[in-house]
Amino acid sequence: MKINIHQPEYLPYIGFFERAVNADVLVLLDDVNYQKNAFINRNKIKTKDGEKWITIPVIGRSSNKKINEVLIDNSKNWGASHWGNILTNYSKSPFFENYAHFFKETFEKKWEKIVDLDIYLLENIIEFLGVKLKILKSSETGVDGSATERLVAICKKFGANEYISGPGTDKGHKTEEEEFKKNGIKVFISDFSDPQYSQQFPENGFLPYMSIIDLLFNEGPKSLEIIKNSSKKNI
Repeated sequence: MKINIHQPEYLPYIGFFERAVNADVLVLLDDVNYQKNAFINRNKIKTKDGEKWITIPVIGRSSNKKINEVLIDNSKNWGASHWGNILTNYSKSPFFENYAHFFKETFEKKWEKIVDLDIYLLENIIEFLGVKLKILKSSETGVDGSATERLVAICKKFGANEYISGPGTDKGHKTEEEEFKKNGIKVFISDFSDPQYSQQFPENGFLPYMSIIDLLFNEGPKSLEIIKNSSKKNI
């Protein structure tokens, strides 16, 4: 059984899903420290002027807070802003209408915690891709520990014998692989290569590392095939 463990992210890029859809179980690290300027509350979309960050305002961005403790700042009308940006830049894309209603309703709803919104979006996007994947929160696993020690313990908890790892430093991967190997778990390192696909505003060239919505709106049912072909190594 293959497992992928990752922090929850807001409308992640294709690489996040490339690892997730090749796993049997995805464990989201919701009880680790929140990281400012990471992807937990922001991501990029393509516009006629190039890439644009869309960011959800949060209250108290202290690294001492766990991700599942961070509250959204609903004093700002961020939902209308994000939907407006999506509507402006993707309404003419081939498969926009396939997903528009879902995203519009999501942004109209009031969300208290960033983790709840992130996971809700991830679960539904996985479903849109047509993938059956068990998604769990690390806070619900009952597994403690830090760094690689905890990752190994989570794998053992669910009987996983293969761990899908994201890109990282060679030194970091070597240390990680040794720890997993001691516990009889094989590590697959995803050597992700952001694939080219149809985008809006082609006159501006292809922009890599956009949010998954860029792929969904432009490629629709072909999205999963494109994601699975985006790894240089066969997971």
